[in-house]
Amino acid sequence: MSDRSLRGMRLGAQSLESEAGVEPAARQRVEYRTEDGEQVFVTFSVEADVPATWTSKTGKEAFLVSGEKPAEAEGKPVRTHWDMLRERRSLEELQETYALQLNKLRASRGEDVDA
Repeated sequence: MSDRSLRGMRLGAQSLESEAGVEPAARQRVEYRTEDGEQVFVTFSVEADVPATWTSKTGKEAFLVSGEKPAEAEGKPVRTHWDMLRERRSLEELQETYALQLNKLRASRGEDVDA
């Protein structure tokens, strides 16, 4: 019975809907340019908000040609792990801790420890 019901139809290979009466959404082509002159073209919907920057395929930041460069956000500088550690410990404390941990490592390996 299953052979008869599926005969003559390729499942998933063809759509039963036609393209008649289908209109694609209106589009706009936006140009971006990197600092070294590389051009990047991106297609957006007319209704979409166009970003001021775009990352090119080469990984460079490209700016909108018809717009102005976005203002740099003035915020806190990024704090690294080292910066946060230095807020809590002095260099002398860090050197003592380093020497202690290094001696523990050498002892676990069976090396001579210069305590």
